[in-house]
Amino acid sequence: MSMSSSEEENHRKSVEDKAEIGRRKRAIWERKWKRLDIVKAFASLFVHFLCLLAPFNFTWPALRVALLVYTVGGLGITVSYHRNLAHRSFKVPKWLEYLFAYCGLLAIQGDPIDWVSTHRYHHQFTDSDRDPHSPNEGFWFSHLLWLFDTGYLVEKCGRKTNVEDLKRQWYYKFLQRTVLYHILAFGFLLYYLGGLSFLTWGMGIGVAMEHHVTCLINSLCHIWGSRTWKTNDTSRNVWWLSVFSFGESWHNNHHAFESSARQGLEWWQIDISWYIVRFLEIIGLATDVKLPSESQRRRMALVR
Repeated sequence: MSMSSSEEENHRKSVEDKAEIGRRKRAIWERKWKRLDIVKAFASLFVHFLCLLAPFNFTWPALRVALLVYTVGGLGITVSYHRNLAHRSFKVPKWLEYLFAYCGLLAIQGDPIDWVSTHRYHHQFTDSDRDPHSPNEGFWFSHLLWLFDTGYLVEKCGRKTNVEDLKRQWYYKFLQRTVLYHILAFGFLLYYLGGLSFLTWGMGIGVAMEHHVTCLINSLCHIWGSRTWKTNDTSRNVWWLSVFSFGESWHNNHHAFESSARQGLEWWQIDISWYIVRFLEIIGLATDVKLPSESQRRRMALVR
């Protein structure tokens, strides 16, 4: 059935409005801030404020806490949020899947539904006008500023309709509704165990370091580095970031083979997240572990 002239005009305007999204840069101040944007900005400022206090509260146990928070939260993001939930690169028993996801929650990068939805949209619209953290809008936008503009994200991608698999599970809906309480409880626990030293180094240094490493995957790994595979985007491999990102900075590898549980595809490409998945597979806890086939690698290689 054909559209009426008014419907055609509305459709044309909708398309033009979406196109306009990519032709302008979002002004960080010249817009209406939603309540969620303010909460996210305050949380980020608070974490970085704790970092400023950390040198004045240094103890060796606090440094160990920072490294523990960095490692547990970081692996929660890479192994759980990213490879297990966003790309379904492998399967584990539900009790272990939920435990890993809770570790990711402690990185203070959002709940699983929010994080996974954004990442799936990133792969769907990579480097286009609708990419949630497009490098075309500048380094700092793709690195950090996109986090504080949820309205812009909705304009570009729409609602979180790409995570129905997670929305059907009570656990992830529970974490989505209660994420703030878990973070507050985490902060109180650190303070109870070690006072300001544990709080400033754990929730400050540990969280901030992991946060910026994750952000560098979105920003730096689409600007600088090497390319091995023919992908229709600007993804790059950044070797020196691989240890700190637990293997996530083999980003060109990842965009070439999105569902692969292994992102450091060569023996010399350090990928700590893959080592964990492989260990879980060896002991029988990880199944359906996805890897690129030789034919896929030949087809995607820049040099054959």
